[in-house]
Amino acid sequence: MTLYKIIQAVIRFFLFFVFRIKVYGKENIPIDGGVMFTINHRSYWDVVVVGANSPRKLNFMAKSELFDNKLFGKLITALGAFPVHRGKGDLGAVRATLSMLRSGNAVAMFPEGKRVKDGERIVPKPGAVMLALRAQIPIVPVRIEGGYKWFSKVNVFFGKPVEYSEYYNEKVMIDTLQELSNELMNKIRTLNTENYNV
Repeated sequence: MTLYKIIQAVIRFFLFFVFRIKVYGKENIPIDGGVMFTINHRSYWDVVVVGANSPRKLNFMAKSELFDNKLFGKLITALGAFPVHRGKGDLGAVRATLSMLRSGNAVAMFPEGKRVKDGERIVPKPGAVMLALRAQIPIVPVRIEGGYKWFSKVNVFFGKPVEYSEYYNEKVMIDTLQELSNELMNKIRTLNTENYNV
């Protein structure tokens, strides 16, 4: 068993009792190949909760300073983090993410771009869809439902993969990217138990 699997199992065990997590739609996750998880963003717990309950190792961006400590750097690398250098615009993040996706990995992103309160709706950023088109990979919409309070119930919904193959190798205008991003965010927001045989 890899270090990642061990850490994942320990975190999943902890989260199950603390937040009473229930997961829906794991069968929707492609078993191999590059894939992006787009998640509604409510808390710093989000990437931990999704990563602990995903059958795929989940990679995510982390500021490069966190890797300065070699021991801590090895730990978060084992958990799927990859460094992004701040102060260089988005180019470094774009290249790093594209490299991960094209190498057949799963990467997590938050289309909303920041943490959003319950009931608040903001226009999603088009970056996730843009990267999916460039890497030519599907997107799995993910919704987290419930509050992160001790012993409260939290549901995690993995939706069916969204494919954008008709746009591959095409020059896609920003208006189209935004429209596709809005549609994707709507898919995330509407994921609930009615989408599954429960």
